[in-house]
Amino acid sequence: MVFWRAAAVSALALSLGGCLSSGDVTGSIGLIGSRKTEPQTQATAARGEAEWRAAAQEWGKHYEARPTDKQAALNYARALRALDQRAQAAAVLQQAALHNPKDQEVLAAYGKALIDVGRFKEAEGVLARAHTPDKPDWRVLSAQGTVADQLGDHAVAQRFYLTALKIVPGEPSVLSNLGLSYALSKQPAEAERVLREAAAHPRADARVKQNLALVLALQGKMAEAEQVLSQSLPPSEVAAYMAYLRQTTGRRA
Repeated sequence: MVFWRAAAVSALALSLGGCLSSGDVTGSIGLIGSRKTEPQTQATAARGEAEWRAAAQEWGKHYEARPTDKQAALNYARALRALDQRAQAAAVLQQAALHNPKDQEVLAAYGKALIDVGRFKEAEGVLARAHTPDKPDWRVLSAQGTVADQLGDHAVAQRFYLTALKIVPGEPSVLSNLGLSYALSKQPAEAERVLREAAAHPRADARVKQNLALVLALQGKMAEAEQVLSQSLPPSEVAAYMAYLRQTTGRRA
């Protein structure tokens, strides 16, 4: 089914944990007409955006004053990414990588920023230099898996994810990526199994559950998909996303 691959590609979660300074950033399928990946009020969303804008302004000044300052570049790029200014973030990190060509933290951040803007072949080379076999970074491994999936090499992607899981067993962001990779390689039962494990983890967020719902819907399990979504999203968003899934899959139940 052509839709299977198209939907799975659009859903490919990016486990970019540890980007720049802190926190895990996992991509997701998202909702129709919305960039939200978890329930939040308008006030909360506005406050979060205001805080990121303030951070971008502050760190932007630091960066302009000292463009070779590694931490200023990392923090400025992180704020830009949070504001969805991804091309600018990638440009900032490109300069940081030029000034710090062997700094693995900078290379990891830059590689993930390249994924953000769809420059997958470049990201592949940068991420390969962002850690070493004797000191592997599971976040970088997961990002390398994402690149391999986007380039169509799902077997290689799955090896990256499985290697990452040896370092952090049960990590829901990596399991979510692995599940979607199985979906891309047309292994729906395995995709569902792995995503159910990811969604059951105490640290699984709404985005992981959305990915499980997608794989369930692709198999025609619409009622189960709706039940999964209702665990982490308000009713209005569940209804909107289910309408989208029914339309795109052509399934009504």
